[in-house]
Amino acid sequence: MTGQRNEPAVSMAEIKPELARLRRRGLLRNALSLGALTMLTGCDLSTHSGVDAALWAMLRFDDWVQAALFSRRRLAQTYPASAITRPFRFNAYYAEWQVRPVPDNWVLNVSGLVADRRTWTLPALMALPQQEQITRHICIEGWSQIGQWTGVPLSTFLRRVGADLSARYVSFKCFDGYSTSIDMASALQSQTILALDFEEKPLAPQWGAPLRLRIPTKLGFKSAKNVEAIEVTNKYPGGYWENQGYNWFAGV
Repeated sequence: MTGQRNEPAVSMAEIKPELARLRRRGLLRNALSLGALTMLTGCDLSTHSGVDAALWAMLRFDDWVQAALFSRRRLAQTYPASAITRPFRFNAYYAEWQVRPVPDNWVLNVSGLVADRRTWTLPALMALPQQEQITRHICIEGWSQIGQWTGVPLSTFLRRVGADLSARYVSFKCFDGYSTSIDMASALQSQTILALDFEEKPLAPQWGAPLRLRIPTKLGFKSAKNVEAIEVTNKYPGGYWENQGYNWFAGV
């Protein structure tokens, strides 16, 4: 074809040495990382406690790297309505896979480093500016699907309550016993929302009614359902899965 560029052929003899070099570099990097972590933690890796300490050190280091690479300007991919997964899969953190009904007296509590600690009702949240997104939910179990959510940008809400935007963490507690937390930079990212609707309808209990966190730049377990309390803090709050060894930053 006219104008087509011919690329020089690459032989297997040229490729194999390069693959070997990359493998050696990867092994060396992993060995150095493990050795460095051993020295940093001062632990004996021959013991269970030493292994646990090293693994926790690796997780914390991974969190630090992900946080350093994170940019609020980098957005998760969005999709057309034709790409929405139907039926959308329901999952939960508890073994019974049960759906928790919304308490009759539900309100959203706000605490920590905020100027206004008044509780929020559902109508008050619905009166705030809303944002719709069609984004991919990526589960740590290895599956993903595309859904449509509408809600209040978390950045809008935090500014409305006078949150200290220089604080390190935003923590979420849920009436089903779940909890999680995120860094402030992720909280202020434009696609992080407090979702009120799923597929243009109020959240049903299985989707986290009446309010859930939706954060498409992180793994699905960070998008807490059934939210009833938000805290802004400088003290590391952890979370249900994070306290059991899951990566805290959990970026995708």
